[in-house]
Amino acid sequence: MASVAFLILTIGLVLGFLWTLQEMIVKGRWTYFIFFLAGYLPIYITFLSLTYLNTRSEELVTVFQALKEGAVGIALLVALLFQKNPADYPFRPQSTDWWMGGFILLGFSYLILPIGEVPFLTKAFYFKGVLLPGLTYFLGRNTLFEVRELSRLFSMIFIVAILAFVVNLVELFIMQAHLQQYTGYSLYNQVINDIDPSGNFGLTWTFETQAVTKRLASFFSDPLEMASSVLMGFAAGLIWYLTSKKETQWLYLVIMACSLGSLIFSASRAAFGAFFILLFFVALVFRLYKLIGLGFLVLLFFAGYVIWFASDDFYFFVLDTITFENSSSVGHVLEWVVALESMMANPLGIGLAMSGNAGSVSDALRVGGENQFLIYGVQLGWVGMFFYVLALASGVILSLRVFYNTPNVYTARLAFVAAVTKVGLFLPLFTANAEMYTYVTWISWWMIGYTVREYSALRSAPRLV
Repeated sequence: MASVAFLILTIGLVLGFLWTLQEMIVKGRWTYFIFFLAGYLPIYITFLSLTYLNTRSEELVTVFQALKEGAVGIALLVALLFQKNPADYPFRPQSTDWWMGGFILLGFSYLILPIGEVPFLTKAFYFKGVLLPGLTYFLGRNTLFEVRELSRLFSMIFIVAILAFVVNLVELFIMQAHLQQYTGYSLYNQVINDIDPSGNFGLTWTFETQAVTKRLASFFSDPLEMASSVLMGFAAGLIWYLTSKKETQWLYLVIMACSLGSLIFSASRAAFGAFFILLFFVALVFRLYKLIGLGFLVLLFFAGYVIWFASDDFYFFVLDTITFENSSSVGHVLEWVVALESMMANPLGIGLAMSGNAGSVSDALRVGGENQFLIYGVQLGWVGMFFYVLALASGVILSLRVFYNTPNVYTARLAFVAAVTKVGLFLPLFTANAEMYTYVTWISWWMIGYTVREYSALRSAPRLV
């Protein structure tokens, strides 16, 4: 079964990449790299696992790993080649451009300067993970799509959300096991990432709760990535539901239901909290103050259920989570304390690849690692952390301005999803190295870039406030 799945996915991936190359190189549509990323990144780890399981070839795995970077790099190269006169390029920098550019340049300076205890190649590998989201942002910053192209991207996001839930159902009711137990996930981690299997399911501890129940991940790399990714699917379904005709609204209700279902199957407390923050933010954006009141009622109902009706195990699980006595919560706090101590002792940072959970970070040298903001703070200092925070904040603010002011419905929808997704990722960023979740990270940064381009175009118009 695994070999059949590998064959089908390989054919689909190769054809998709060749189509993308044709569009980018032959037709000059370098912007189409985003379609390849939207289709490949959700299944990235699953496909690599199947590749190694079926071929035992580390070289072939490396080739398939490089496809995502290759798509971005080729898009950048073609964009530069098709720009006949770069000196005449009409680029009006906005606040997000400055903060994102400053963040990338600071990271590059820490790459070339002798800062930190890790070798240059290790730092370069880590810097790639810092650079690529920024490149997708700037490529989005220079993209202008027609309605049909934006509609195609949304369709891909909807398909990912629905398929993720369908796979969850198959895992739960048919396989009665994680998909990763059949894809060679543990073997891939052990050989390629030097991570030994752990937990009661032979995967990693992330795939189970403290009560040893399954946390599902569908075709994503782990439950936490799936939980963060479906937030984007929910936001996309929500804005289409609110801006579509009544006869088609049922489809977007299905998409939202699938996203919420996958969120439940992931059993991620941070993602659940993020979901309520997302709803609260949406209520503020649309001035749906009754929705805020309803949210408080739901929380009161949940509190009443936990206090008077829930089992003792569930009661103490919630209590330990709130009071940070849960072992996972305690682990987060300890990591935060270690990171803050490092930042206080080294306000300029201690160098790249010295914090976080990326594959290039050595456990022997790692300082902190379960808070994306502090991870950058440990490595790039307070300045680097503030650049990252300001890039996020300004991106959300400008996206909201575009949402309120653009006459293009599809652009408004994209701006809404960009802003809501970044706000929804706020809590996951506090509890994980969430920039490693390439699907939701790269696509949402591309969306931020796209809406900042629209903001720049609208800025001179008197209707933009």
